[in-house]
Amino acid sequence: MVGLLVLLLLAVGYGVQHFWLGRPQQVSVPVTAAPASPAGTTPGPTPEAAAFGEAAPAGAVAPRPSPGPVAEVVVDVSGKVRHPGLRTLPRGSRVADALRAAGGPVRGADTTGLNLARVLTDGEQILVGAPGGAPGPAAQPTGGAPAGPISLNTATVDQLDALPGVGPVLARHIIEYRDAHGGFTSVEQLRQVTGIGDRKYAELSPLVTP
Repeated sequence: MVGLLVLLLLAVGYGVQHFWLGRPQQVSVPVTAAPASPAGTTPGPTPEAAAFGEAAPAGAVAPRPSPGPVAEVVVDVSGKVRHPGLRTLPRGSRVADALRAAGGPVRGADTTGLNLARVLTDGEQILVGAPGGAPGPAAQPTGGAPAGPISLNTATVDQLDALPGVGPVLARHIIEYRDAHGGFTSVEQLRQVTGIGDRKYAELSPLVTP
C-alpha cells in the first residue's frame, strides 16, 4: 500500500509539473524604429505600393517638367498684303505661311518674284509688290543700276542679273544658295556663293542687304 501511494504521489506531481510548464505565456514584440524622413519632405509610396497602383500620400506633389523654349521667328510682311506688319511664326515656317498670316496678297499683287517654299529666317522682311504700283520689291530704272540696295532674300534672278558684274549664271548660284540655306542672314554669306571672290564681294556688298 505504501508503494502504491508513493507511485500515485509521483504521478500527480509529474502531471502538475507538465500542466504548469505548458501554460500560455505573454511574449513582447520588439519595436523597430522607421528611418526618419528629411525635414520638410513627405515620404512617398513604397515600391510595393507603387507596383500595385496605390495612391501617393496626401500632400505629396509630383514635380512638373519645365516647359522648353518655343522656337519662333519674327518677320516683317510688307507691301501689297491685306494686313502688313510684324508676324510671329513657328520656326520652320515658309514664305507662304507668312503671307497667310498677313491676310494674303491684295488683288493684282505680283508674287512671281517670291519663293513661297523658302524657309523663313528670323528678322527678315518679305516685300510683296511695291508701293505705288511698281512691278517688284526693288524696282529698277530702265537700263540702269538698281535704285537702292536689293534684298538677297527676295530678289529675283532678273534683279540680281542687273547688278554690276552679275550675270544669269551667278544670279542662279545666289538663288540656289538662298534656297539651300533657308535665306541670307548677312551679306557676308555672299562669299560662300560659287563664283564670288573677294573682289566681286567688295563690289556687290554695298548694293545688297540680307
